[in-house]
Amino acid sequence: MPESLSEQTGAAESSAKAPSKALLFDLSGIDLGARIAGKDEIAKWNPHRGNMAFLDHVVWVADDYSRAIGLRQVRSDEFWVAGHFPDKPMYPGVFQVETAAQLACFVFARRKDKPTLAAFLRIENCSFRSMVEPGDDLFILLQDVKFHRKRFIVDVQGVVGTRVTFECQISGMAME
Repeated sequence: MPESLSEQTGAAESSAKAPSKALLFDLSGIDLGARIAGKDEIAKWNPHRGNMAFLDHVVWVADDYSRAIGLRQVRSDEFWVAGHFPDKPMYPGVFQVETAAQLACFVFARRKDKPTLAAFLRIENCSFRSMVEPGDDLFILLQDVKFHRKRFIVDVQGVVGTRVTFECQISGMAME
C-alpha cells in the first residue's frame, strides 16, 4: 500500500459531523495496486458511457459491499482540460463527486446482483479540500451509511497522495 494513503488512515467520522481529514476507513491490508474491475467490467453494472464514464477501475470491495475503493486516472487529453482552466487545468469538483457516485452505483448494483440504474437524490456536506490535476490518481473511498433494496446512502472521499480532495455523503435510489 502506498505510504501516502496509509499515513492518513483514521477512524471513520459520523457523517453528521464536520468533514475530517482522516480517511473514512483503515486501508492497511488493502492492495491499492489491485484492479478487480476495469472499464469493461464496470460497464456491465453501470449505465455511464463515453466521456461520462469517469470511474476507471474498482480497486477493492469489502465482502459485504459496505466499503469500496475506486480509481480515476486523470489524463491531460480529456475534454474538460482546455477549458477548466486554461494554463491551470483542474479536474472539476462536480466530476470528482460524479466519479464517487459511479463507484456507489457499481457497489449498489453488485450488491443487488443485477445492473441497476440509480438516480442520485442528495449530495450533502460536500467539502472540496484540494485540487486534482491531470496526471493525478484520484482514489475514491466509499463507506456505507444505509442500504435498502431500493435506496442507499454512502460517505465518500477523494484522495490524491496524502491529500483529501473532497468528501461528502451521497444518497441514491433505484429507478425500477
